[in-house]
Amino acid sequence: MTKPRVLISDKMDPNAARIFADQGCDVDVITGETPEQLIARIGDYDGLAIRSSTKVTKEILAAAKNLKVIGRAGIGVDNVDIPAASAQGVVVMNTPFGNSITTAEHAIALMFALARQLPEANAQTQAGKWPKNDFMGVEVTGKVLGLIGAGNIGSIVASRALGLKMKVVAFDPFLTPERAIEMGVEKAELDTLLAKADFITLHTPLTDQTRNILSAENLAKTKKGVRIINCARGGLIDEAALKAALDSGQVAGAALDVFAVEPAKESPLFGTPNFICTPHLGASTNEAQVNVALQVAEQMADYLVNGGVTNALNVPSLSAEEAPKLKPYMALAEQLGSLVGQLTTGSIPRISIYAEGAAAELNIKPIVAAVLAGFLRVQSDTVNMVNAPFLAKERGMEVREVKTEKEGDYHTLIRVSVKTDAGERSVAGTLFSNREPRLVELFGIKVEAEMAGHMMYIVNEDAPGFIGRIGTLLGENAINIGTFNLGRRDAGGEAVLLLSVDSKVEMGLLEQVRALPGVKRAMALAF
Repeated sequence: MTKPRVLISDKMDPNAARIFADQGCDVDVITGETPEQLIARIGDYDGLAIRSSTKVTKEILAAAKNLKVIGRAGIGVDNVDIPAASAQGVVVMNTPFGNSITTAEHAIALMFALARQLPEANAQTQAGKWPKNDFMGVEVTGKVLGLIGAGNIGSIVASRALGLKMKVVAFDPFLTPERAIEMGVEKAELDTLLAKADFITLHTPLTDQTRNILSAENLAKTKKGVRIINCARGGLIDEAALKAALDSGQVAGAALDVFAVEPAKESPLFGTPNFICTPHLGASTNEAQVNVALQVAEQMADYLVNGGVTNALNVPSLSAEEAPKLKPYMALAEQLGSLVGQLTTGSIPRISIYAEGAAAELNIKPIVAAVLAGFLRVQSDTVNMVNAPFLAKERGMEVREVKTEKEGDYHTLIRVSVKTDAGERSVAGTLFSNREPRLVELFGIKVEAEMAGHMMYIVNEDAPGFIGRIGTLLGENAINIGTFNLGRRDAGGEAVLLLSVDSKVEMGLLEQVRALPGVKRAMALAF
């Protein structure tokens, strides 16, 4: 078996390459290349490990014909075209926890530097002056820290601030009241935070919703004399508006570790009194650099060698605890998706995935992705769990997810239903005690069958002699039957036959089956 090939295109701890090799990957470390050089090279690799220097554009992805995963050693992935990667079926991972403490500590350090004007005091003292009376600082004890973004890093900053006896007010649309209580912070709307905070620190990704979240309008809503720290992403603050607010005294001080354009060789903020900046040092500690490099190597190698998904941004992640439980369900889900995809024609405006009984207790996102992958792979063999949800959305398909904890006829059940011109059509499957997937219902007819290999699907009139006729026909064509599964709505009504065979079902054989008395429909299936 050929080993997965990985390219490390940015400088990172050398132990990352060792981890790839130990996990069964071939790895090359080639840094500092131009986009054109990377385009010429990337087609040979299954994995690409990067930091912030490599920009993974549509053009690079178009050349990456074998690429399966991109791993960002760090949190921010604005240097990766995630929609293009998703469309191509490439998993994008980051390492959200490797530099969390380091970044949080840098934010606290900048807060202290602002509170006590440390950079200016240091510069003047080293210049031979003794400006003891020129720098009057403020205490942080008892002050209100406004936290914009209360995720992993934001929660660490909150913990440190509470240890400093500060009060913390947090704005984060995803922060639940229960989590706010657990963190010991006050959950508030943005306008409330702006009006109350003595210090504001930002810890949110850069999105269309957060871009310029501290705009001129919002800076005008802040408490006069506020001090602002940004160690998250450039672009969260309108830098020209911040310059004006510093000049007017509305903002007493600002400290930025990130800028809208980096490297920041020039900025309207440079030279402004009470402004401090650092060159994106939030993750720059020895510990963090080692942590993120090792973490991204472990995650990527696990995906390439074992199929494990950790900290993915465009596909549901599977924890070590979830993966063993979900693996048989995902196999069942993909088979059901493939079955309904092969048996339905025309446009499908809606697909619904139901998890019933024990299945309803699981993380349904990977199950949904597996159903979509099986369904859409009928149309293209390039579809996988990464790009299937993207392709479904692109095709205008509505995807519904429904959980029902109440058990029906089975302890656990996955049902896939599609809306067609003829109405809703559904298939359902369960796991047997040995965790093997089984089809148990096909378009309203109870039928128990394995879904594997080459199969035939036949709809016929339920009448004596049909089983003998189909068996004779297959025998005359030297077709060996593996499994034979029957189901019917009512005696003498419509019946369904699913049988597995040892070889591909050719069109000539299908025509012979369709010519048998009582056959309404016959199709070849493959899993």
